[in-house]
Amino acid sequence: MKRVPPLIDALPPTARDPAGAAWRDYGEVIVCDTREEVAAVSDRYASEHLEVHARELDWWLARLTCYGSLFLGEETTVAYGDKASGPNHVLPTKGAARYSGGLSVHKFMKTLTWQRMTREAARDIGEVTARISRLEGMEAHARTADDRLAKYFPGQAFEKGTPVSV
Repeated sequence: MKRVPPLIDALPPTARDPAGAAWRDYGEVIVCDTREEVAAVSDRYASEHLEVHARELDWWLARLTCYGSLFLGEETTVAYGDKASGPNHVLPTKGAARYSGGLSVHKFMKTLTWQRMTREAARDIGEVTARISRLEGMEAHARTADDRLAKYFPGQAFEKGTPVSV
């Protein structure tokens, strides 16, 4: 913690001011007992950029799962990835690396999903959907299942849950 302020002070004003504010407002040091704990804390943070300076870099590569871009070993740096070697510079921020990676061609591909169901399948799915929807307080969803069950299986009894009333 004593090392960072002098490094910031050595920067030119255009970099010093934002770096100083970032360290003042967001800087922290976390001490862990094991590398497993370090990896778990790192994955909870889900950093945009993550540099690992440690032994057994392959262990870290295999263990870490939530980061925008990972820089392994002292021979690399975030600046290399941002400016020259990158695979990417458009990365998830604010913990989004828990569920998303950096910008890639996949972000520009349209994924289409669809489904088709037989009436026999609609019997099981409809009953479950009605119950789940009602448990979640989504009566209109439940009724779309109710309507199909009534149409396809008239006179049959189903366990559709208790209708939501407010």
